[in-house]
Amino acid sequence: MSNQKKRVMILGGGTAGWITANLMATHWADKGFDITLVESPNIGIIGVGEGSTPPLKGFMDIIGVKESEWMPECNATYKVGITFKDWSTKPGFTQYVHPFVGQPDDYTAPAFFHNSFLRRKGIDLESHPDHFFLATEIIRQKLAPIAPENFPLEVAYGYHFDSGLLGKFLARTAEKKGVKYKVATVTDANLDAQGNIASVNTEEGETLTADLFVDCTGFRGKLIQETLKVPFKSCSEVLFNDSAVVFATEQPGDITPHTLSTAMKYGWAWKIPLTNRFGNGYVYSSSFVDDDKAETEFREHLGLLDSDQEARRLKFKVGRVEQHWAKNCLAVGLSQGFIEPLEATALDMVQETVVRFIEAYNNGNQTDKFRKEFNDRISARFDAVRDYIVCHYRISNRVDTDYWKANGSNEKISPSLRSILMSWMQGKNITDELLKQQLDAYFPNVSWNCLLAGKGILPPQEQLHPGDEFADQYKMEDVHEFIRRCALNFPGHEQALAQLRG
Repeated sequence: MSNQKKRVMILGGGTAGWITANLMATHWADKGFDITLVESPNIGIIGVGEGSTPPLKGFMDIIGVKESEWMPECNATYKVGITFKDWSTKPGFTQYVHPFVGQPDDYTAPAFFHNSFLRRKGIDLESHPDHFFLATEIIRQKLAPIAPENFPLEVAYGYHFDSGLLGKFLARTAEKKGVKYKVATVTDANLDAQGNIASVNTEEGETLTADLFVDCTGFRGKLIQETLKVPFKSCSEVLFNDSAVVFATEQPGDITPHTLSTAMKYGWAWKIPLTNRFGNGYVYSSSFVDDDKAETEFREHLGLLDSDQEARRLKFKVGRVEQHWAKNCLAVGLSQGFIEPLEATALDMVQETVVRFIEAYNNGNQTDKFRKEFNDRISARFDAVRDYIVCHYRISNRVDTDYWKANGSNEKISPSLRSILMSWMQGKNITDELLKQQLDAYFPNVSWNCLLAGKGILPPQEQLHPGDEFADQYKMEDVHEFIRRCALNFPGHEQALAQLRG
């Protein structure tokens, strides 16, 4: 390594930019890197992603931030899963929880796998995922997933938060780690003879140079797409949604630790509890409904038809760039791609991209030696997430609008997803298919089983028959009792949040 400091410029703030800055500053603290984040005062932050998956807790641990430090400042709450409502019309399966699975579930998940597998064989067994996982009980009782020291099993959880406040908190944290901050509006970039980005020009008349550039400019992709011309691979043929309308509503207290996803006529609506308000959004397809009609439907859903509260309207594109790392530029966040917010995977993708890039860059001695392997890995992750999200729409049996009919009959799904669905419908153990495709690292086996069983992709009740002693080996009363007794260890959600503030 040269004695000269490697200069890194992160273009764009927001959550993605400041997560990148914190991870790089932490991992490269003693590696001789000079990190600067450049943010425009004229470009707003989209900032509607207010939910996360469990890896965000790992990120906070890595950068050395405690929950008591960041959660109260960001109006954050706990999240143990996502409740899907009205995605299916099948009796008994109009709602289910996709749980974040932790160590207590190791004792009950085998019963779920066993029962849901034999239920597809036509045996009359309880197979709805809500009966097998601790997260569902934590949600039902409005508990926090923080157990006392004498409960030795770890529970998985994510968070809800105000994304604008989180960005500001992470900015302060990064600056304490030595990250420099510059306010400037970048207009264009200059390339060197090898096609690398040499510098960027600003409206303020400056030319800013660096050795490595990180593009966090959102859907514009100012560096990765506009400057380096990396192609964008759309997945709009399988994910129709391209618009959202957003409202904040009052938080009456009694906060439930889950995101609620409710299927609507032309998409779905989220409801996210913060300590000071609810975040609400309707994600829909402008090919099937115009913006005004979608907003009216959402206002009616929220009880805001007579309200003069102004809505935020957003447009987005779904897909990914073909290379996340091109030349001396890394794309992170919306500039690299977006697979809509249904499973709150955006921040997980940011973390994975940055951590894997640092790993590849270090292993290559600060060269692009492992660039192809890195790009292939991140693209595979995007595509795996895409297929899991697409599956929600493809297996829905709603036919009340052309939107849902088109989703349910979409034959442009990937061969990977088609194989998984065929395996499930043929009564096979889809674990084998997921392992063959090496998909278990993205959404684990239990998530796929919850998705398919939770939406009722099972034989109808009239086709079922009793099982033998082997089939009925797991007694549901024992499963329920184990979950009930585990839940006794957790405090109320409001109580835990109050302790953090205190």
